[in-house]
Amino acid sequence: MSAIAPAATNTGVNGVALAVLIFFFVVVAAAGFWAARWRRPASMESLEEWGLGGRSFGTWITWFLLGGDLYTAYTFVAVPAAMFAFGAVNGFFAVPYTIVLYPIIFVFMSRLWSVSHRHGYVTPADFVQGRSGSRGLSLAVAVTGFLATMPYIALQLVGIQAVLEVAGVGGGGNIIAKDAPIFIAFLVLALYTYTSGLRAPAIIAFVKDILIYLVIIVAVIYLPTKVGGWDHIFDAAKQKMTTTTNAATGNKNVFIPGEKAYWAYGTLALGSALALFMYPHSITASLSAKNRNTIRKNASILPAYSFLLGLLALLGWVAIAAGTKPIGLDGKPNAQLVVPQLFEDMFPSWFAGVAFAAIAIGALVPAAIMSIAAANTFTRNIYKAWLKPDATVQQEAKVSKVTSLVVKAFALLFVLLLDKSNAINFQLLGGIWILQTFPSLVFYLYTRWFHRWALLAGWAVGMVYGTLAAYNVTNKATGAPFAGSVASIPVIGQLGYIALTAFALNVIVAAVLTLVLRAVKAPEGVDETVPADYFADAGDPRVEKLPATPEEAARAH
Repeated sequence: MSAIAPAATNTGVNGVALAVLIFFFVVVAAAGFWAARWRRPASMESLEEWGLGGRSFGTWITWFLLGGDLYTAYTFVAVPAAMFAFGAVNGFFAVPYTIVLYPIIFVFMSRLWSVSHRHGYVTPADFVQGRSGSRGLSLAVAVTGFLATMPYIALQLVGIQAVLEVAGVGGGGNIIAKDAPIFIAFLVLALYTYTSGLRAPAIIAFVKDILIYLVIIVAVIYLPTKVGGWDHIFDAAKQKMTTTTNAATGNKNVFIPGEKAYWAYGTLALGSALALFMYPHSITASLSAKNRNTIRKNASILPAYSFLLGLLALLGWVAIAAGTKPIGLDGKPNAQLVVPQLFEDMFPSWFAGVAFAAIAIGALVPAAIMSIAAANTFTRNIYKAWLKPDATVQQEAKVSKVTSLVVKAFALLFVLLLDKSNAINFQLLGGIWILQTFPSLVFYLYTRWFHRWALLAGWAVGMVYGTLAAYNVTNKATGAPFAGSVASIPVIGQLGYIALTAFALNVIVAAVLTLVLRAVKAPEGVDETVPADYFADAGDPRVEKLPATPEEAARAH
């Protein structure tokens, strides 16, 4: 972390900003509970309705839902914080990776939507099971997705904690005052998610995204005029980056990536782009769309968020020019506070409150979708697949609802009881893990050439290598493991994203073992899909119908 001049600890509460934050929180909480009545089906007691919103969302709802899901509160806190503390290699790579991401989604996600719509698949592991006929491979994909999502949920608390800390909540060492708002926020989140399912974050995403766009656009127009213009902003950032050191690596920070950083920057961008839509929550939001064309339209218009992200990233350098001092309530420098602190320093309290609300609500939307996706994964691919194969759709919905509560409770305890750096490190590790499911999911959308056992072996090699490589990245100051996601690439010798190196090993192992297994005529699994399934659209008469609930059956008679 960059050197920051000491500042007095601010324990005063910004009453106006906090009041505005509370107002918007109450509004979105009410909207979350009301969402249970929005487009209410005959019954919410199925994963189709509770977990996927009835697969009924149109282009704009899906756009807001995906935007609210992918661009999380932690994104809006961490990206400018990385720019502020470390420079472009650590922060700005997020912008090109989201640009690269959407053409990839345009190509494969509509196929996944179609085959999932045709067979009633709810999770990525459902598709892998149907395509490969391998319960083991399906379980590997499910467990990876579940574990990778857990720290992602926990990190949403970092955004809420950041705005509360800057607003002065919990000053003076009062643990109850510091943690009570987090408990309340996630209790409300848990309750409206339980009752409304995916419809709740779909509604709240409208409020969140409108606030985010408003705040960022105002900030990038107004703030440069207050700190000397963009020339001064870039000069100040360059000056800081060339004179400070990254505490984790011991290396100089980087203003603009030089030749030695090309591999790190490029592999981070490409690997992150390949990984993002492997997360269960990304696929859950996509499968809620009402037809395959909705997916393609969103792949075309979601880059608007990439533009917003680029503007947001630059706020980290605006904070340098503004002389922002992100000091926590404990008196220690904390770069994660830089954006909330910048808004509190430079704007009237009421507008700072709007910005705080945008970040806090930005945590509630993805946290809800992530918990639903994790719960659906557990229910479909662990509970039903291995524990209770004869579970009814009503039992599935009940288990998923309860699991969503447990997942959120675990995330809450994880952040409150452990250091936040643990959640950050595990999220980095989760990104490495989730990319190892890419071959099983995306390759299977186009071909069954890869043998199911070979894909499982490749997944295992990628997971082991990625985990060990990440463990060996230590913080130079503390010696703690899992301090980053970049390491030397074997053979090439350049620094690169561990996830992409592990992915390459994964694919090589899968390809070689496939040749061996085919040579010895190892048994293939049963593929329950046919080529036409990958082009199915809404209204297809072959789409699998779910069993009627008792209430629906009673009405029918």
